[in-house]
Amino acid sequence: MRVLIDACVLYPTVLREIVIGVARTGAFEPLWSPRILEEWARAVERNLPGERAVAEAEIALLRAGWPEAEIAEAPGIARDLWLPDADDVHVLAAAITARADEILTLNVRDFPARTLAPHGIVVRHPDTFLLEIWHADPDGVERIVGAVHARAEEILGKTIDLRAMLKRSRLPRLGKALARGAG
Repeated sequence: MRVLIDACVLYPTVLREIVIGVARTGAFEPLWSPRILEEWARAVERNLPGERAVAEAEIALLRAGWPEAEIAEAPGIARDLWLPDADDVHVLAAAITARADEILTLNVRDFPARTLAPHGIVVRHPDTFLLEIWHADPDGVERIVGAVHARAEEILGKTIDLRAMLKRSRLPRLGKALARGAG
């Protein structure tokens, strides 16, 4: 399964680490475009002034780890596309160019199914996407989430409630499922 990951999924560290960690298990093939990566860097710069270099280092690591994942949209493809938010057209253009099966985004409403269907693309929220993968491979997803959780606690130097961390990362259903599975 080829999945184009939107910048809003790559930017938050915990969400990105879980999604990319799951990709490392072979559950799906991640894809992105240079423009998506640039959006991530700009979001960091806007929200955390002076931290763009950190984002660029993370992007460099992502590119090094996934050299086949970066897809430049085909020239001119975007001009024939429409989405409710014109700023997202490049995401759809990259997904079409990459022959992606899905677009993974927090902004599901910006990608209407009727617009994506002719291209054979489905839009998915990370919570739904990861929950489905968890149902197929609970141990794999739990291992990834556990590693990300441990790293977050190490960085912050304190205990973090797993379910709360996942909720803040826009993964409330996955957090609930993992809490239920542990109980």
